[in-house]
Amino acid sequence: MNETTHPFSIQGKTAVVTGGVSGIGAAIARVFAENGANVWIIDCNQQAGEPAAAEIKSESTVQFLRGDVTNFNDMISAVERIHTESKQIDILVNNAGVGFVGDLLNTPEDEFDRLMDVNVKGVFNMTRAALPGMIEHGGGCIINIASIASLIAVKERFAYCATKGAVMMMTKSIAMDYVDKGVRCNCICPARVHTPFVDEYLKKNYPGREAEVFDTLSAYQPIGRMGAPDEVAHLALYLASDKGAFHTGDAFPLSGGTLMG
Repeated sequence: MNETTHPFSIQGKTAVVTGGVSGIGAAIARVFAENGANVWIIDCNQQAGEPAAAEIKSESTVQFLRGDVTNFNDMISAVERIHTESKQIDILVNNAGVGFVGDLLNTPEDEFDRLMDVNVKGVFNMTRAALPGMIEHGGGCIINIASIASLIAVKERFAYCATKGAVMMMTKSIAMDYVDKGVRCNCICPARVHTPFVDEYLKKNYPGREAEVFDTLSAYQPIGRMGAPDEVAHLALYLASDKGAFHTGDAFPLSGGTLMG
């Protein structure tokens, strides 16, 4: 792979993407594979996992492992399998996440717990499983998918804001604690991104009004549209590449102008 034509090459590196079956995670897995990485997708959706991995056309390998990020033993098993076949993990993308719409009084305890388990504990579990191997092999790159809700409050996203704020501070803490071990850790903070989650949410909650509400959600970003998964993926690629080597402990907004005010 030519450095001139592929300045963000991650040729030959091993990358792990949690929640990589669809949406942002799938885009990151594909873009990483297209730029030379051998990619492991970890997701709890077994049925969609193998087809998602097979769909990525690349000279690199893309493999699927069934795993639940809320289960630490699952993550340990996944890391052991990856180390056996790929020797080490160079890049970890903690992308798996869930959402819930509601203010504090409209957020049931079980939904709050679910978001904490996936969005916060999931990052803890996967990173805790992968980090010792990274340190042993001289370092690595961790990218956490946070949210614009890490930086500003979003109306009726109480639990989501709480979890994504935690992800941003976990990112900075990891970066500070392990910078001398060669580990870089950054997070990406997108505004609304058009993924299958958005379409399913609209279909479930606004039947017959999907297009109208989609336009309203798009207008939240001053640029007038939602982000695309590939736009998040290419920012992740930059951070994972040698061109992003000076970044650690940084939070990267991808806001469509939401932070201008």
